[in-house]
Amino acid sequence: MPIIASNFKTNHTRKSTSLFVEKLNEYLKSNEALDEIYIFPTSTSLDSFELNYKLFIGAQNAYPTKNGSFTGEIGLEQLEEFDIKTILIGHSERRHILGETQEEIAKKYEFYKNLGFKIIYCIGEPLEVKKAGLEKTLEYIFEQFIGIDTNYENLILAYEPVWAIGTGITATSDDIKQIHNAIKSKINKPLLYGGSVKVENVKEICEIENVDGALIGTASWKIEDFIKILENTKDIRW
Repeated sequence: MPIIASNFKTNHTRKSTSLFVEKLNEYLKSNEALDEIYIFPTSTSLDSFELNYKLFIGAQNAYPTKNGSFTGEIGLEQLEEFDIKTILIGHSERRHILGETQEEIAKKYEFYKNLGFKIIYCIGEPLEVKKAGLEKTLEYIFEQFIGIDTNYENLILAYEPVWAIGTGITATSDDIKQIHNAIKSKINKPLLYGGSVKVENVKEICEIENVDGALIGTASWKIEDFIKILENTKDIRW
C-alpha cells in the first residue's frame, strides 16, 4: 500500500491544523488497512497531538542543533517538546528559493540521522536540467546524494521534479518510471513521487512501477481532498 505524505508548506494555522488532524484521526479509525501517513505542518502548528498509530507528524525543517543562537530556526529541543521524530530534508524550495547547499543539507541529514529520526529526503531536477536529457538529469539527481547515508534504516526518498511542483504540470508516467527505476536500481529505499499530484491522478501515479507513494502539496491542504486521496489509493497492492 502506498505511503502518503502531506506538506503544508507555509499554509494552515495552529487551529486549522488541529482540526485537520482531528478529522483525519476520525477517518483512520474505520480505515485500518492504510499504510503510513505523514503530515508536515508549519513549525508554529506543531503540537502534542493524539494520533492514530499509522499517522505521523513531522517537521518541514529544523536546524542541526539542540538549541542555541540561530534566529528564526527551530532545533531538537523544540521538536522534543512535541515528540516529533520525523523530518523533511532537502526539499527543492529550500534548495532553490532559500539557498540551502548540499553541504548544509548533508549536515542536517547526519544530525537527525544520528538521533534516529525518520527522514523523508527530497531530490529532483529543474526544467533546464530535464531538457538536457536523461543522462544529465540522473547525474544531477545523484549529486544530491553527496554526503547522504542512503543505507540509513529510517530513510524514505521523495522524487519531486522541480518543474512540476505547484505548476499543475505533472511528469508523464514514462518520466516517473524512468527516474524511479534508475534511483531504485542504486538505492533500495521507499521512493515517493511528488509534483502536482492531485485527487484525480494519485491512483495512477501510485500504480507506476517503483512508486511507493506520494508527497503532496497543494492538493492535500483541504482535509476533504486528503481523505479522497487516501480513499483513491487504499486498495493499491503490489
